[in-house]
Amino acid sequence: MLQAAQFVEAARLLGFDFYAGVPCSFLTPFINYVIDDPGLTYLSAANEGDAVAAVAGGWIGGRKGVAMMQNSGLGNAVSPLTSLTHVFRIPMLLICTHRGAPGVADEPQHELMGQITEQMFDTMGIPWEIFPRTAEEIGPALARASRYMDGERRPYAFIMHKGTVAPHELKTQGLPLPRAAQAIMDLTQNPGSTPLSRESSLRRLVQETPEKGCVLLASTGFAGRELYAIADRPNHLYMVGSMGCISSLGLGLAMHRPDLRVVIIDGDGAALMRMGNLATIGTYGGGNLLHLLLDNGAHDSTGAQSTVAGNVDFADIARACGYAHVARGTDENALSAFLAHTGNGPGFLHLKIRTGTIPDLPRPKVTPVEVLDRLMHHCSRHA
Repeated sequence: MLQAAQFVEAARLLGFDFYAGVPCSFLTPFINYVIDDPGLTYLSAANEGDAVAAVAGGWIGGRKGVAMMQNSGLGNAVSPLTSLTHVFRIPMLLICTHRGAPGVADEPQHELMGQITEQMFDTMGIPWEIFPRTAEEIGPALARASRYMDGERRPYAFIMHKGTVAPHELKTQGLPLPRAAQAIMDLTQNPGSTPLSRESSLRRLVQETPEKGCVLLASTGFAGRELYAIADRPNHLYMVGSMGCISSLGLGLAMHRPDLRVVIIDGDGAALMRMGNLATIGTYGGGNLLHLLLDNGAHDSTGAQSTVAGNVDFADIARACGYAHVARGTDENALSAFLAHTGNGPGFLHLKIRTGTIPDLPRPKVTPVEVLDRLMHHCSRHA
């Protein structure tokens, strides 16, 4: 049986120092070891897909990461694994436990996923191998994974069986102290005015965010396409697929590049899909992260079908989740006031907008990989 230190320290020598995931009893020794080591970073994600996206954001910021999950949660990670890490070519190490493995007694909810875990990785085109069982196997296994990730820029998985790692007692919780709840500010200067369009919101955002030292990350759908149409700058990223994952991607980047101002451009439909990540941002986010939610109450890019956002007070939720600065608004002045915020924790603006988009809205002519490489070069120049 391995000790957690044997694997984690070998991985650290190869640069892996950022871990994100959702606990599983098989993973407990790793999680405890990482939490107890101040030289390593552990992010407790709300779900497995957000863990993958956060590790992807960390890689954009120059950190090698490990996403950890139980195989029952692998389904939660399918979207970012197939439409984020695959499309943008973002490498990471995956450790997936094999609950319900054939021939091993387990809870009934693990039966089906236990039978298809290996096929799931095969279907997604993610190479995998069994997690090392002896100390002698660790180095060669990590070398194989690293060669693949360095060459292909895509994830590589280890499937961990029960009883692989010896227990490791947790000595500290390792979470930041909760922030005191702050009052929600209404930044609207023209009450009763017609809500902004997405285009006018994004134009003001571009005008007031310099390229140097700032990154704009736009959610999938019309947000990214309109941002591209307005200004295609090297500090932009236009998400494709992975709906709802832009906030966790932004968190991973902001955590590891505190010198950069990271602006997340989210939509109400996307935020609803991954609302648990608001709590993660509220816990781990720093003052360099600004979360802008453009809320038109609709899935605009698919025909403007209504979301359930009309029943949701996003600002109140962000406040309850620990954001340091929370505001509402309906006009450009609210956006300008929000962007002027500086503080010791993340900011959140719930900006109400109207439906509709730019006529003949183009799709980006740059590929996702080109967008990402350009952004990473931009970030490295401003390190």
